[in-house]
Amino acid sequence: MKKLFPCLIGLLILLSVLNLQAQPRIWNLNQIDHAKNSNSEVVKAVIREADKNLSATIATVMDKPLTPASGDKHDYMSMGRYWWPNPNTKDGLPYIRKDGVSNPELEKFDRNPLSKMTRSVIILSLAYHLTNNEQYAQKAVENLKKWFLDKKTRMNPNMEFGQTIPGRNNGKGRGEGVLDSYSFVEMLDAVELLKSSKKFPKEDQTALKDWFSSYLNWMLTSEIGQEEYNAKNNHGTAFDVQVVRYALFTENNEVADKFVKTFPERRIFSQIEPNGAQPLELQRTKAFGYSVYNLTHFMDMAFIAKSMNQDIFHAISNDGRSITKAIEFLLPYLGKSPTEFPYQQIEEWDKVQIDFCWVLKRVDIPMGTDNYKNFYSKYLPDNGKDLNFLIY
Repeated sequence: MKKLFPCLIGLLILLSVLNLQAQPRIWNLNQIDHAKNSNSEVVKAVIREADKNLSATIATVMDKPLTPASGDKHDYMSMGRYWWPNPNTKDGLPYIRKDGVSNPELEKFDRNPLSKMTRSVIILSLAYHLTNNEQYAQKAVENLKKWFLDKKTRMNPNMEFGQTIPGRNNGKGRGEGVLDSYSFVEMLDAVELLKSSKKFPKEDQTALKDWFSSYLNWMLTSEIGQEEYNAKNNHGTAFDVQVVRYALFTENNEVADKFVKTFPERRIFSQIEPNGAQPLELQRTKAFGYSVYNLTHFMDMAFIAKSMNQDIFHAISNDGRSITKAIEFLLPYLGKSPTEFPYQQIEEWDKVQIDFCWVLKRVDIPMGTDNYKNFYSKYLPDNGKDLNFLIY
């Protein structure tokens, strides 16, 4: 029996590792595990950030200075990024759109607190996984409970007031607001890492699953959710990725399978031209950035689908539309100046070039190819501290 006990412990550990490997994810878990005990620059950066998060207090939806039209502060509220006061009216209403120019009034609402919360959970969970220090897991769970579970501070599972526009639609949100919750997709990869911690009890895991089940139901049945479902650009792509990730997290495999199987026809082939152009993204004032942004969503879905033993990355239409073709359309502009790009990119040229390099690297390394190494090796800054070096 004494010899059998260590064997049973070893078997349980092995089963836990295999179960973690089998979970749907967009992260490269092999890369993360390889970094354990490496003392690399990115690992040290994660630990430093996690240490700061240990003493930090996250803001919740209850901390915003304004209340949504529902009268319930538990309802998430944000403002459309590119909407500004109308210069032709005394009160500035209704707001008008300036595509690509962000209004700093965004700071008043819940979008930034949501982003900071998900970032904290991601960093703390990674630190826990890398070090086995339960302090990091405890703080990550505390932040999850504040945002999703605590009756005093929790967010209601809807985006009814996401990306509102002052003076329009009677204070209600828009389909575009569903995009605000996209960071939950990556956060759920972090949640999977937390499941091995004794600081994340089963009742909390179940409660979190219930929250996402309610949110998924809202996405699929609400008027605003349907607006985003019907979006023809990156918003529609992001909607599908969220649906599949939340469906898998809540074990709604039927919904996940349906959305993955229809994804190539509904999103890839409809948004990418035979020559690789993404017309709805190229018409924006940040055309390169939005084309890359949509490619990032395509890659996220490709990795989630891969965990379901489905291949959408290599899906190709009869007339040649595919993710690869969209990548090849942008390649000639990598490393070039914005003046050589025949569309608009009014700001952040260097940033979106780097974002594109990460798309290329994500294609090569986890997908088992070496097609784009010459590109990202040349143009991707090797500072070693970028979190992408750890998770991808």
